[in-house]
Amino acid sequence: MKKYNSVNKLSIYIFALVLFGCGQKEKKASTEIALPYYNETTFTPRWLAKDSDDLNDFHQIPEFSLVNQNGEIITKKTLEGKIYVTNFFFTSCPGICPKMTTNMVLIQEAFLHDDDVLLLSHSVTPDFDSVPVLKEYAEKKNVVSGKWHLLTGDRDQIYSLGRNSYFVEEDLGLEKDNDDFLHTENVILVDQNGYIRGIYNGLNQASMDQLIADIRVLKKES
Repeated sequence: MKKYNSVNKLSIYIFALVLFGCGQKEKKASTEIALPYYNETTFTPRWLAKDSDDLNDFHQIPEFSLVNQNGEIITKKTLEGKIYVTNFFFTSCPGICPKMTTNMVLIQEAFLHDDDVLLLSHSVTPDFDSVPVLKEYAEKKNVVSGKWHLLTGDRDQIYSLGRNSYFVEEDLGLEKDNDDFLHTENVILVDQNGYIRGIYNGLNQASMDQLIADIRVLKKES
């Protein structure tokens, strides 16, 4: 009986080790593949390991060149190795933009001293939103220079970025061209390698809280 008890205890111990080991592997896997990737306008999530070969053909934000509120040229190179949050707005907007900007300020404050996190806001009325206009708006809204870039430039480039690169309008089955006004509350999260990792409602506080949490998840990936 004593021998049987010893064997039984040994079996339980081995089983516990196997169970614990499996649990650790599952935990590690879930940590490595925490946020999905998004490849097209339907925002169908794909969970991939960060070293997956599938990412070689995955959508990334292309090259661009725009000007910020300080008159500085901002390009894709500016964002290399950075996590960034981006949206589309215009300074004279009386509707959704003020609320979105208020919520973007919360993102700025959450990562104010983190050089690896940036914010980009593209003007959809760049002919009106000149550098001086954006500068005045930045001062009024407490936009921190170097942390948050308010962008103006070529209208066609901005609209193409919004619709074809960031997929911000997310209107399934509804095709628009550059003559149609771009106006959306969507906020996009882009990772250190230029992949889209999240879409959020810029008017919704819970969605913004989730965005902050997801940025922290991305920081652990690097």
